Amino acid sequence: MNTNRDQFPLPEDLKVFLTVIRKNSFASAADELGYSPAYVSKRIAVLESTLSTKLLHRTTRRIALTDDGERVRIWAEKLLGDFDDFLGEMAQARHQPAGSLHICSSFGFGRNHVAPAISQLARTCPKLDIRLDVFDRVVDLVGEGFDLEILVGDDLPGQHLARKLVSNRRVLCATPDYLERRGTPQTLEDLQDHDCLVLKERNNAFGIWELTKDGQQESVRVSGPLSSNSGEIVMEWALSGGGILLRSMWDVKPMLKQGRLVQVLADYTQSANVWAVYPTRLSESAKLRVCVEFLEEYFRDLSVE
Repeated sequence: MNTNRDQFPLPEDLKVFLTVIRKNSFASAADELGYSPAYVSKRIAVLESTLSTKLLHRTTRRIALTDDGERVRIWAEKLLGDFDDFLGEMAQARHQPAGSLHICSSFGFGRNHVAPAISQLARTCPKLDIRLDVFDRVVDLVGEGFDLEILVGDDLPGQHLARKLVSNRRVLCATPDYLERRGTPQTLEDLQDHDCLVLKERNNAFGIWELTKDGQQESVRVSGPLSSNSGEIVMEWALSGGGILLRSMWDVKPMLKQGRLVQVLADYTQSANVWAVYPTRLSESAKLRVCVEFLEEYFRDLSVE
C-alpha cells in the first residue's frame, strides 16, 4: 500500500468504510448513515485515492476486502476507537474538574483571602492540582501561563474575560488617638494636612487617592512620612497611630467594630470589587468554571455589604 504521506484519511471516510464492511452493502451503509449510495461510493473512492490502494472487491452479491482493505479495517477500528476515547476525555474535562490550575493575585488579598478559599476548594475538588502565586505587579495571564487572576478593583484588562465575584469598597480610617492629636478631617482637601499612610500596589498612581462621593469621583494628593508596598505593614502603622489609612472594608471592619479604628470622611469610598479574570471561556474548562463558581460563593458569604 503506497500511501501519500502528505494526505491523511478523514475519520468520516474511515467510518463510511467500516459501515460498508459491517453492512456488506453500499446501499445498506448509506441507509444507516443517512447518505445516498452515490455519496458512500464517492467517499470510498476518496479513501482509496488517499491511501493509493484498492480496498474492496465488489460483486453483485457481496463485498470482499482486499489484503490492504483488511489492514485498513484493523487500523480504522483502532484509530476511530482512540478518537472516540479522545473526544470522550475532552467532554469529561469540560464537566469534571481535574488537572493543574495556576492562579495569581495580589500580595495582601491573595494571602489573606484567596489562599484560605483555595485551601477549601482543594478539599472539595481533590483531583485539582492548584498553584497560587502572589505579586504586586501587573500580570500577563497568557504569557506567564496563568489560568486565573483574582483582581481587586475595577481596572480590568480588556483582552480577557471577567466575572465580578463580590462587591467591596475601601474606606478612610485612623485610630482615635491619632484623630485626637491631629484632628478629624472634614473635607477631602484636609487630607493634605495629615499623615497619610500610602500603599503602593501594582500600577496605581503613588500618592494619589481616587475616591467617590455621591457617584462623583474626586482625587486628592496625599503624603506622609510612611509608605510601603505591603498592606499588612500599612495596617500595622495605622493601628499604632501612624496616620490615616485607605483600606478595604473587609480588612478594617473588625477594627471598626472594636473601636481600634474610626472611619473618617465616611461619604468617600473607593471601589474595591473583587473580580475573577481569565483568558478562556468557563464553558470550555470544567476546572476553571468550578473554581470561579466556588470563589463567587465563598466571597459572597464573606461580603460586608
